[in-house]
Amino acid sequence: MTVEATIERVLRLLALLQRRPSWTAGELAAELGVTDRSVRRDVERLRAVGYPVHATAGVGGGYQLGAGTRLPPLLLDDEEAIATAVSLRLASGGTVAGAGEAALRALAKLDQVMPPRLRAEVRAVHSATETLVGPGVEIDAELLVTLARACRDAVRVRFVYTDRDGRERERTVEPVRMVATGRRWYLMAWDVDRDDWRTFRLDRMTEVRATTWRFRVRRHPDPAAYVQRSVSEAPYRYLARVRLHARPERVRELVPPQIGRVEDDRDGWCVLVVGGEDVDWLAMHVARLGFDTEVLEPPELREAAALLARRLTAMAGTG
Repeated sequence: MTVEATIERVLRLLALLQRRPSWTAGELAAELGVTDRSVRRDVERLRAVGYPVHATAGVGGGYQLGAGTRLPPLLLDDEEAIATAVSLRLASGGTVAGAGEAALRALAKLDQVMPPRLRAEVRAVHSATETLVGPGVEIDAELLVTLARACRDAVRVRFVYTDRDGRERERTVEPVRMVATGRRWYLMAWDVDRDDWRTFRLDRMTEVRATTWRFRVRRHPDPAAYVQRSVSEAPYRYLARVRLHARPERVRELVPPQIGRVEDDRDGWCVLVVGGEDVDWLAMHVARLGFDTEVLEPPELREAAALLARRLTAMAGTG
């Protein structure tokens, strides 16, 4: 058997070990089309390059891929290497505290081991790209890890939360998913004390700690849609619904998901749902979209639109 064939088989073995928690030698041999002895040799090859493959003897035993103390060599094809390098470049300007420096270090290491032809392609992408980073709130990476593990392991989390009015209260939640909007990070979770789903901004959390209390995950709404609805509607004094004579995808290009929600409608129209503290502000920004518009609610928005129209007419007058 050639060296290339052996390497390919070892990579297939690694992929199988990553697919599920445990395999017997016989199961792996059947998947790979080799003998149990070949499986044992390939496991030793993985261990030699740093992959911690654990073996358990006896009935119910088998091979497991554990968490190592050092990162083993990365094996990437051309497309994966380019995608990884570009992603690291984008991450260097992100909203996770410390991630920018870590991404730059990882990018430098990846650049060192890339073949010259791939390095040239990645640099061409970098030189042709500018990243526009809006104002955002940095989130501690340790907080993200704590919440991610709690979501994965289905354990309750306790933290002190500061609401919009500056009041601090301890909350106990059953976390489901984190959602990033580009400017902020949110957690969708079941609030144990309020017996309902809630959205929490990560930058308003302190003293976050995962408990040992496991929970059964409830049926829940789509996290991204729920967070979008929460951040674009719930916090505001006015909730506007307007029909726009435009394709929904066109309006979504102009209105970010954290600002408003776009619903499909009939005959070339769509419905924009957007919240705001001031109806004059809402009227101005809806008008700036530049589409024929029908105000559905609230009545105050119609009055604000009429006032805006009179002001614009007066500005355009020749008097």
